[in-house]
Amino acid sequence: MTPLLRFRSVSVRFGDVSAVDDVSLELSEGELLGLVGESGCGKTTLALATMGLLPSSATVEGAIDFRGQDLLALSEDERRRLRGDRISMVFQDPAAALDPAFSIGDQVAETIRAHRPVGRREAKARALSLLREVGIADAERRYRDAPHRLSGGMQQRVVIATALANEPSLLIADEPTTALDATIQAQILDLIRDLRRRHGTTVLLIAHDLGVVARLCRRAAVLYAGQLVETAPVERIFEAPAHPYTRALLAALPDRSRPRGALAAAAGQVPDLAAPPPGCRFAPRCPLVRDECVRRPLRTAVSSGHDVACWAAAPAASTAAGEIVAATNGGR
Repeated sequence: MTPLLRFRSVSVRFGDVSAVDDVSLELSEGELLGLVGESGCGKTTLALATMGLLPSSATVEGAIDFRGQDLLALSEDERRRLRGDRISMVFQDPAAALDPAFSIGDQVAETIRAHRPVGRREAKARALSLLREVGIADAERRYRDAPHRLSGGMQQRVVIATALANEPSLLIADEPTTALDATIQAQILDLIRDLRRRHGTTVLLIAHDLGVVARLCRRAAVLYAGQLVETAPVERIFEAPAHPYTRALLAALPDRSRPRGALAAAAGQVPDLAAPPPGCRFAPRCPLVRDECVRRPLRTAVSSGHDVACWAAAPAASTAAGEIVAATNGGR
């Protein structure tokens, strides 16, 4: 079966900066995949390349196939017709995603009218239904509210309603809980999970927190400095991570067995992508670095559905991470 979305050797450059480097990844119909990595690792750049929203300074190579059609080969008008219709995106900052000059209801309704031959009354009725579906209380009264009158969590619900307005096949959720408190984060994640179940939407969830991925996703892909280093079912990622970077991300998760306030952190930082190290970009921070790491490792299968790009790959059990999966598995 043809995947809904397929990245084929996708690279993105901004002048001398190699933001995404030869990424190949597939999403199946109805899947909820977590794309995880530190800030600056290329997650949002990959999403914006899919949406056709990168600036003109970006150079994109490879192919991004959506239902077998290469998005990079489409004209700007063709991309615009897909954007907000078959493919939608929830951005990190809901306040920036909403236009302060228009009411929240009008913004949802106009998204519908931009892609559907409906009148204002029908678009408003659909917008009200969506606002109710995402948990906006008293939607009829809130319809005329300006975005600034809503809390951050309510703004994010409106952004999600707008993204779902035309029942897209693919929803890209880019750090959708950034800057929200823990309770609201959980509500937004549960909302995305429940909406996916009801609508059958394929979701690419971008996160820097593997705990968020554990809550929602069945499969995860780990991106480091623009390179895809590991893909696996979430249980495998947590129970037997094969790449040293994945292990570092897991070690940084809060752990009840550590003294209060103690958090592990990976040494070093994401390299300068204008002059990245040769071969494996994680090598300067890696405790298992070896001579071969100056050459880029090929992705190899560790087990069924579990691939890793590492010369020293060897699964390592993670008890604390396994506990997180056990605690969150019931929600998926």
